[in-house]
Amino acid sequence: MLRSPFFYFLFLLFCFSCKNKATIPVKNEIIKKEALEIRNKGIEKFEQANYDSSFYYYNKSKTMYEKVKDSTNIVFILAQVAQIQQVNGDYYGSRETLTEALPYIKKKDIYTATINTLYGIAEKELSNFDDAIYYYNQGLKDCPDPSCKENTLNNIAVVYTHQKKYNQAIKILDSISNIKASADQSENFKARYIDNWGYALYKNGQTDKGLKLIKYSLELRKNVPYDYGSIESNLHLAELYTENDPLQSKDYALKAYKTATKLHSIDERLEALSYLMINKSLTNNTEYAKQFSFLNDSIIKVRNNFKNKFAKIKYDSQKEKDENQKLRLEKAENQLFLERAQFKQYLFIVIFCFLSILIFYLRKYYRKINRIEKIKTAYDTETRIAKDIHDELANDVFDTITFTQTQSLTAENNTGILLQKLNHIYTRVRGISRENNDIDTGTNYSRNLKEMLSTYGDKNINVSINGIEKINWDLIEELKKITIHRVLQELMVNMKKHSEASVVVLKFETDSTKISINYSDNGKGGEKSKIIKNGLQNMENRILSVKGAITFETEPQKGFKVKITMPK
Repeated sequence: MLRSPFFYFLFLLFCFSCKNKATIPVKNEIIKKEALEIRNKGIEKFEQANYDSSFYYYNKSKTMYEKVKDSTNIVFILAQVAQIQQVNGDYYGSRETLTEALPYIKKKDIYTATINTLYGIAEKELSNFDDAIYYYNQGLKDCPDPSCKENTLNNIAVVYTHQKKYNQAIKILDSISNIKASADQSENFKARYIDNWGYALYKNGQTDKGLKLIKYSLELRKNVPYDYGSIESNLHLAELYTENDPLQSKDYALKAYKTATKLHSIDERLEALSYLMINKSLTNNTEYAKQFSFLNDSIIKVRNNFKNKFAKIKYDSQKEKDENQKLRLEKAENQLFLERAQFKQYLFIVIFCFLSILIFYLRKYYRKINRIEKIKTAYDTETRIAKDIHDELANDVFDTITFTQTQSLTAENNTGILLQKLNHIYTRVRGISRENNDIDTGTNYSRNLKEMLSTYGDKNINVSINGIEKINWDLIEELKKITIHRVLQELMVNMKKHSEASVVVLKFETDSTKISINYSDNGKGGEKSKIIKNGLQNMENRILSVKGAITFETEPQKGFKVKITMPK
């Protein structure tokens, strides 16, 4: 009851004390005009491929648009920045930038399709193909025109081809070919989807038709000198002729390399060199291998330099923003101090006394709550151990005692059976000990966590653990690490006992503010309400105690999924 009026009081006090009569507000229209000029400089530099300057101007205009809360321009700028990062091979950075844009996107925003498409490109380049298809499909829903939809369908088909789902890719590309060409459908797009269509057909076994379409795509591009799309067609042909006709493969690879060099397309140059390195018609491939190695090392350095430049630009911009904000606050505070010094001193004394009393009672209250939680946790642990001993050991021990009393232990066969029973009891005791022992939260935490999860796999259960090493566990609080360990342990025990699953996947992810853990198995599932009631409530309580969130998704015979998130 004390907290609510206290917060209202502080809120009113803050509003009152920060009022600055001497500050003359800058009109929004003036800021918007200046921000637009700087944004247009960013666009100009982007078109000139001067990416570091473009990044600088975009970042500067974004800061100004934030002042006037122009969400549409902020989303546009972040989409452009994400494209710059993708051009320079920084797909992880691009994803972070796109995520930064999400809070500014409103329903049916004109840039929603663009944002989702860029997400799809990033995930495809990072080989997260299922995620790429998801984002492409989300973008497809918001496409404003037929051209956008056709381009997105083509992107989806390319991902299906990467996944070797050729029939699905062919079906989509075939549907594009049956669409009456729209007025704004360029020859370049037509050549692009025909090339992808032919490649998918070839990989699906329709070699003659596939080659015919890829070559037709090249014909369409003849009128465009040094057309970027011709690189992909030539690379496809270089790949497809690698085994059957090395001479043709070499010719197509060299054409792709020449065009990629002219257009400064590094990744395509590397791919062309990779085909030349293994070409059987060339007696000495060493020179191509040297070029590949040199070019690959160079592009890694260049892209790292780009990342560092972008990071410095963002850092300098934020630093300038913070310093300006600090100067404004200092000016306002000094003026308020001169005008209301006595009043503020009085308020300070009142607030200090009020906070001191409040903190005293809050600490007392939370100590009591923590003590109750510790007692409850200890009780729950003891109850669980007692139940495990009763359910898993008591019957086995009784059965073993009965066996020794009723059977002759001198018989060789009976001795072996007795040893098996004792070993079974020993294994169960170790399992209970493992579930309730102390947890090492130090430098070996991630390795021990992975080993614990792996122990639940056997010849009948495949346990896949992804991304656990990407998380910097040293930055995570000890209590949260213990909570994660215990909750995942309970999930694995629950799976082992009840789910009848053959595949279990755990995926760990992190960003600047939170950790996410996704668990899924292909077990028998069940009614969500019954499952939570029958044993998962303890997991939920543990996660909530560290300000996290946990959701369960399950249906009978449709597996079991759990998503856990918590702040760092």
